[in-house]
Amino acid sequence: MSVSTRRSNLSMVAIAATVAMSTVAMSTFALTAQASTPEVVAPTNAVTPTRSTELAAQQPASPQTRSAHRLSPQIKGPIDRSGKKRVGKASFYAHMFAGRKMADGKQMDPQHDNAASRTLPLGTTAKVTNLETGKSAFVTIQDRGPYVDGRIVDLSPATAQEIGISHRQGVARVEVSPLTVPLPNGGVKLGAEGQATLARNDRASQPFPPVGW
Repeated sequence: MSVSTRRSNLSMVAIAATVAMSTVAMSTFALTAQASTPEVVAPTNAVTPTRSTELAAQQPASPQTRSAHRLSPQIKGPIDRSGKKRVGKASFYAHMFAGRKMADGKQMDPQHDNAASRTLPLGTTAKVTNLETGKSAFVTIQDRGPYVDGRIVDLSPATAQEIGISHRQGVARVEVSPLTVPLPNGGVKLGAEGQATLARNDRASQPFPPVGW
């Protein structure tokens, strides 16, 4: 074998050895990097966004209306079964509440006598008198509200119109006089208006005294 051929063979062997060493070095580096990279584990309590939560986040806030029926539910009071009259401000349901479920489970009817009170028991019937116009109407408490300090009753638009609360005015000073008040045992108690009505009926049923009495 000639000297040039031998040198050529040695050069080829050296190149092959170099390539092999480079391959081994790259494999070792890859294994070391994989072992040193910490595994990322998702927390078990993580919440994955869904289409429903995305849509809920995009929903606009409800606009404030004349009826502050559900704006501040933290303003509450104890249930009042005394049947006494109370004086305060009355507002009326906005049209957006029509057909919505009330506290007693029935749907709000803007043309009906349904009304809302924070403290009167559900099922209470009462006479509401507009102290500015003197007009009155009877209502049934079927819902809770209004949640604004100073307001004592939320009326249907039809009842508000009946006693003279205009849409532009929105709020009026009224007297709420309970007619009948439901009791926890299933009984019914006469309120201030109920007692007054009973007294009027009793007087009307009394026979007139004879002439010259």
